[in-house]
Amino acid sequence: MTTANKITLLRILMIPVFMVAMLSQMRYSNVASFIIFVLASLTDGIDGYIARKYNQITSFGKFIDPLADKLLVTSAILIFVEWNQMPAWAAMIIITREFAVTGLRLVAVGDGTVIAAGLSGKIKTVVSIVSICVMLTPIHDWALVPGRFTVDALAVFLMVVSTIWSGLEYFVKNHAVLRRTK
Repeated sequence: MTTANKITLLRILMIPVFMVAMLSQMRYSNVASFIIFVLASLTDGIDGYIARKYNQITSFGKFIDPLADKLLVTSAILIFVEWNQMPAWAAMIIITREFAVTGLRLVAVGDGTVIAAGLSGKIKTVVSIVSICVMLTPIHDWALVPGRFTVDALAVFLMVVSTIWSGLEYFVKNHAVLRRTK
């Protein structure tokens, strides 16, 4: 197993630790969950850098790396829904996009085509990670517009918009993949 893949697996192992920290009522658990999420998020860039620099790109890595990202983000989103920091409809849009793009990639692989991550997908990932980090801080419930619009609402808005934009881009750019399946 490559170093890059080991780092990706470490990210997956950090997810239950992150969730336990988030859900525990212990003192400083919010700080711990923030640190764990940031560290887990940083492993995404580190494993990708190592894979490219040391030619450790593997089929397993191509599969497990995006899965690890989706699991990490989804774990935070589900807790935010439980805590009423994010509406369920927003979580559903984000999770649906992940399933849809993954499905598109699976169809493409069946035809021997690889759909690489687009710029909008990378932007969506950064927006999601930064938004989640902000939602994990004490400023998450600050009102940007008194009584109407909070930091949480802005973070959710940015996540939903970047999610829809990147999902549309994947399907518009790769519509030929779906036409070939007839």
